Amino acid sequence: MRRLRSAARRAQAIPGRLLIEARHFVEAARERGFHWYAGVPCSYLTPFINYVLQDESLHYVSMANEGDAVALIAGVALAADAGTPQRRGIAMMQNSGLGNAVSPLTSLTWTFRLPQLLIVTWRGQPGVADEPQHALMGPITPAMFDAMEIPWELFPTESGAIGLALDRATAHMDQTGRPYALLMQKGSVADFALAPGTALRTRAGAAPVMQPLRHAPEHRPLRQEALRQVVAHTSVTATAVLASTGFCGRELYALDDRPNQLYMVGSMGCVAPLALGLALARPDLRIVALDGDGAALMRLGAFATVGAYGPANLLHLLLDNGAHDSTGGQATVSPQVSFAHIAAACGYASSLETDDVGDVAAWLQAPPDNGPRFARLLTRVGTPRDLPRPSVTPIEVKTRLMHHFNRGAGLH
Repeated sequence: MRRLRSAARRAQAIPGRLLIEARHFVEAARERGFHWYAGVPCSYLTPFINYVLQDESLHYVSMANEGDAVALIAGVALAADAGTPQRRGIAMMQNSGLGNAVSPLTSLTWTFRLPQLLIVTWRGQPGVADEPQHALMGPITPAMFDAMEIPWELFPTESGAIGLALDRATAHMDQTGRPYALLMQKGSVADFALAPGTALRTRAGAAPVMQPLRHAPEHRPLRQEALRQVVAHTSVTATAVLASTGFCGRELYALDDRPNQLYMVGSMGCVAPLALGLALARPDLRIVALDGDGAALMRLGAFATVGAYGPANLLHLLLDNGAHDSTGGQATVSPQVSFAHIAAACGYASSLETDDVGDVAAWLQAPPDNGPRFARLLTRVGTPRDLPRPSVTPIEVKTRLMHHFNRGAGLH
């Protein structure tokens, strides 16, 4: 990494340099399998975003925050196999949002080895005049990459250097399964206008189905009962089940450790964008995201992204016990939140709220709708005694799932 950074620093752009065009980079990236882009806009990134939006063979997902962008591209990486080289992805962000991405970068992409290319703009670069909010983040951005063990170099500013930079990035990604970053300076890419008619097509969600509550809070089903229904009604061969961090994944593992399941650790709140990335990249599979109330509250913006971009093969199941169960049962604010109404307002095709596990069983067996489906099951606090932790490592779980659906592709 030190050699790469030294080379990058020697390549510091000089005033008056020629700008590369967005097409120079995007087309070189396309040749290397990068077809997926996700991020939060920055003025430095505008030419890229505009170019990708106008190419129907490329995919750009506008995210609510930078961490969600990292998680979505991680989902694309989870879909990759040797027969589909187009499943590489790029997460784009301003460095001021790098802090939002630290959790998935350190406990999702690093832990599970889900590679991606990061393009991070360098606001507040030392020696370059910028706004006061970038005064601290600018100087410490390189150190943040170093601390997260993400090798980086400056974004290329000459067309002839683009391929070499991308080759270094893909070589690292393929060898380690981890991210690589290009740090973009001001004025690196020439303007590219957004053509009329490229706005996102919005969709209205159906009114939520609010089932009457049948149980007193102390008699609501346990999370484990809901997970039994998930195991019973999800095909091992055609459905990937992604479980949120905490007791959710551990209980699913204890019930039945199947090769189509992934148990998240850390990256709290990222299961929905991770599942969205996988669902978009693998339309042939059904994807079930198992969420928790504390995790969902942490990244509510993901509901809007899933509602806008989510396909019909994505199911989002929220198991809500009103508590941070794995840390001692501290209460969340979920009792005053109607997640089903939020999902409907964000554009989910359907949304359900219930306290009866039988409704969840029926929901899991229902036919696809015209977009993503959401269900919230109200549960009570409680988990089995002596709950084991998975004996398989995160890398083993990820590799097993990818091999299971990709029939032996060469994976890390």
